[in-house]
Amino acid sequence: MSQLVDKAKNFVAEKVANMKKPEATVTNVDLKGVSRSSVEYNAQVSVINPYGHPIPICQISYSLKSAGREIASGTMADPGSLKASDTTILDVPVNVPYSILVSLARDIGADWDIDYELNLGLTIDLPVIGDITIPVSTKGEIKLPTLSDVF
Repeated sequence: MSQLVDKAKNFVAEKVANMKKPEATVTNVDLKGVSRSSVEYNAQVSVINPYGHPIPICQISYSLKSAGREIASGTMADPGSLKASDTTILDVPVNVPYSILVSLARDIGADWDIDYELNLGLTIDLPVIGDITIPVSTKGEIKLPTLSDVF
């Protein structure tokens, strides 16, 4: 009897390991808006759902780093669901306080941009399997707003 149970476990583990999973990539990070206290950037994430039914997204967590320091982090709860057998574009707002931008003056002063690393965790709820987190990471440069952007 125990051999049958072991065979069943191995069969299920093999099927789950070879199952297609949704794939995500960051397509763009751009300036969204400027307020008195912070600069808001928008990260666009493209997610491909290989399944024939929508998949609910539990949350998106993010961490924005520059010069080896975390300058913004947070979570976006219940951002919707992934379209069935299609690509879904998700907008993730990232707020960076001005006080942190001032501390990065050395990097900013050279070319008026921030070299960044954005790490996202897209947590989705797959039927039968449960919650899985898809890690997404990208590096690049974000231009800072000029006075004309503020006014």
